[in-house]
Amino acid sequence: MKDKDIAVGLDIGTTKIVAMIGRNNEYGKMEILGIGKSKSLGVHRGVVNNITQTIQSIQQAVQEAEANSGMDISGVVVGIAGQHIRSLQHSDYITRENSDEVISERDIDMLCNQVHKLVMLPGEEIIHVLPQEYKVDGQAEITEPIGMYGGRLEANFHVVVGQISSIRNIGRCVKSSGLELSGVTLEPLASANAVLSQEEKEAGVALIDIGGGTTDLAIFKDGIIRHTAVIPFGGNVITEDIKEGCSIIEKQAELLKVKFGSAWPGENKDNEIVSIPGLRGREPKEITLKNLSKIIHFRVVEIIEQVFLEIKNYGHDEQKKKLIAGIVITGGGAQLKHLKQLVEYITGMDTRIGYPNEHLAGDSDPETTSPMYATAVGLVLNSLEKNQKRVEEEEAAAVAEEQLQQEVEAQPEQFVEQPLEEPQQPINEELTEEDPEEEEQEETYKKPKKHRKNIFEKWFDDFKDFLDNAE
Repeated sequence: MKDKDIAVGLDIGTTKIVAMIGRNNEYGKMEILGIGKSKSLGVHRGVVNNITQTIQSIQQAVQEAEANSGMDISGVVVGIAGQHIRSLQHSDYITRENSDEVISERDIDMLCNQVHKLVMLPGEEIIHVLPQEYKVDGQAEITEPIGMYGGRLEANFHVVVGQISSIRNIGRCVKSSGLELSGVTLEPLASANAVLSQEEKEAGVALIDIGGGTTDLAIFKDGIIRHTAVIPFGGNVITEDIKEGCSIIEKQAELLKVKFGSAWPGENKDNEIVSIPGLRGREPKEITLKNLSKIIHFRVVEIIEQVFLEIKNYGHDEQKKKLIAGIVITGGGAQLKHLKQLVEYITGMDTRIGYPNEHLAGDSDPETTSPMYATAVGLVLNSLEKNQKRVEEEEAAAVAEEQLQQEVEAQPEQFVEQPLEEPQQPINEELTEEDPEEEEQEETYKKPKKHRKNIFEKWFDDFKDFLDNAE
């Protein structure tokens, strides 16, 4: 199998690290070939704080995925998240030199490059510049300005910013694990691709990805990403509360949360009790499920209220920005009992649990369709889409070259350089020089059009160069 037919996603989370290998089947659905999971030891709230432990965890997950699939992994697409990620809205414009020519990709690249020159806080760098709507000479709500006439090109941007040191640390861990970094994707965007439908993105939807260390939010409206945020609380904080509230060890607290935890205290009766084994010969502890649910409830309410505040900051209360499709919850934390009902009660918005099964083949293992694998599935999907586009561009370039070759063979006299006749009168030297515009047109005609890299691809290339040159 060729490398372009498969893709590998690496989800470096606070609780777990997942390596997933996938490919597209003949029906256009994603088939999971292998999956590996390991406990994440060197990551705290989405940020690497121990390089050695993170490298070991990555290697363990990759080895398991290789064993399950019988394949060797070389390049991976990694997700970026963590409490250092923030987003902002920005408007910018350019005045075009020649308004008689139509707007091209070059103009949009120039506008995006201008946004990249924004001054950030020390240690921060722009990761993503996502155009939303354009304006051409004051005409608003334009989604695709290429091909239009206009002198002033303006756009609203969603700009995602992160700590460059945190991003480079992740890149260093991947490279030190013996892997090639073939792509970087924002985790909220990857999760959204895995669990949201295009209809939901058009209608307006808020995706809440509750992970171990952070809760990621991505808001879509009219098919465009409108807002992203990272709340520095997740499932681990709930486990910590249970540990302290019940005076038990972390392992027991996690088991209690997963097996008996509920976000709605009213569901449990006072006489429902679970017994926890005591430490080293001590008496077992008895904990009522009602008290357990109360501890979980208070922390979950805090997380949801912070997320809801971000949704309000986006402008959900405005009629034009209303999220008709409501909320979709995914991630490991989405498996908590009665969470859907609590979110609906607090926000008053329709809510569902997001499973990454929409794009997966029908015979997929039920375990892989769990919300906890949404980010990993999304990373593989994004990588497969990019691979497919690259293949289509290469094929289009090959077809163009072949057509040109056929034209040359069919009418060779048109492409043979004719000798210039001796001029009867002396010609000014300036006129004998080749016109650069004609030369450029000729080159454009002869060579197949190359793929123009977008802003994020250029940033990623620079980032790879940095990693290659770093000692």
